[in-house]
Amino acid sequence: MVTIQRQLDRTFAALADPTRRAILERLTRGEVTVGELARPFRVSRPAISKHLRVLEGAGLVRRERRGRVSRLELDADAMRTAAVWMERYRIFWTNRLADLKRYIEQAPSSTSSTPPSTSEKE
Repeated sequence: MVTIQRQLDRTFAALADPTRRAILERLTRGEVTVGELARPFRVSRPAISKHLRVLEGAGLVRRERRGRVSRLELDADAMRTAAVWMERYRIFWTNRLADLKRYIEQAPSSTSSTPPSTSEKE
């Protein structure tokens, strides 16, 4: 079984490439053959195959063979794991920013306070 950390590494490595993200975007509209998927890209068929192997290794794409034709579909489970991982950090930063906002709002404003009089300095 692949650990969550290794799964995250594979997912983020797969998502790091713009061609692979475009492939995933296309797969959100439904399954396609490899040929249909490769058509709009300006890369060779072997390059598309390499991208697909990375996506399959990350668990983001499933391939089903029907005779001589491979059909591809999106498998978003690995992405869900990454989204859950990122959500913890979104919550963390949201809380930190809320703390900063409260701190700023509670701090005395230097523009609204009057300077101390000379008698107060002594």
